Amino acid sequence: MKLATLRTAGTTRAVRLDGDALVDLGVPDVGTLLGQDDWAERAATTTVANAETYAVDGADYAPLVLQPSKVVCVGLNYRNHIQEMGRDLPEHPTLFAKFADALIGAGDDILRPEETDQFDWEAELAVVIGTRVRRARGEEAERAIAGFTVLNDITCRDWQFRTREWLQGKMWDSSTPVGPYLVTPDELPGGVRPALDVRLTVDGEVMQSDTTADLLFDPVALVEYISTTTRLNPGDIIATGTPGGVGHARKPGRYLLGGETVVAEIGGIGRLENRVVKEKSA
Repeated sequence: MKLATLRTAGTTRAVRLDGDALVDLGVPDVGTLLGQDDWAERAATTTVANAETYAVDGADYAPLVLQPSKVVCVGLNYRNHIQEMGRDLPEHPTLFAKFADALIGAGDDILRPEETDQFDWEAELAVVIGTRVRRARGEEAERAIAGFTVLNDITCRDWQFRTREWLQGKMWDSSTPVGPYLVTPDELPGGVRPALDVRLTVDGEVMQSDTTADLLFDPVALVEYISTTTRLNPGDIIATGTPGGVGHARKPGRYLLGGETVVAEIGGIGRLENRVVKEKSA
């Protein structure tokens, strides 16, 4: 299944893709849907015959989950990205966080804050949690994965590296596109450990191109590790890290100045297409 959160008539609706239609699932967003024990059955059995529908063409996608209880991100999780940043392979996942205010929809503008001179891109496979778990292992961790989506971990590098902690470079308001779809593991090669092409372009120029098969810590291992420290709730998002090709690692560095169109896409899941717009200070 492919699920999304759609903006329509001043509100939002969780929907399922059914051919060229988006079928209303009766709740305001995918996060709310995942909070129901029977979410998969409900989504699968709601059809164009028994629910309101919307056209795919021209759809305005909201962030996939409007208010996740947490967004956990993983740094340095592709071997080639670790090498380009001049670091050793980590023994454990490198974790940081984002907040719901950072998330935007698949076609929304990315706000470039005036406080940064090093605004960078990071295309990522993201895990979406479908059931509450703590200290999950093996099959329990696998079952906790509702599906996968696309996330662009836009980063203010100059702020990220002000200290040893990365949070202040990663949490900027309205900076992180996520969506458009949650795709369930049964639709993807590799299932809960998918092998998918990842690609990012800036104004049509390819900046990142890799496969999720290069992940050092796979999605199941990340669910196991993160759920050891904190419970994971339905709708929580885990961004699994980015491959090589980020602007900060280039010589000289390349950054988003404003006006660019950034496209992040993952085969079998979907595409984020966002324009970078300079944020106007209040």
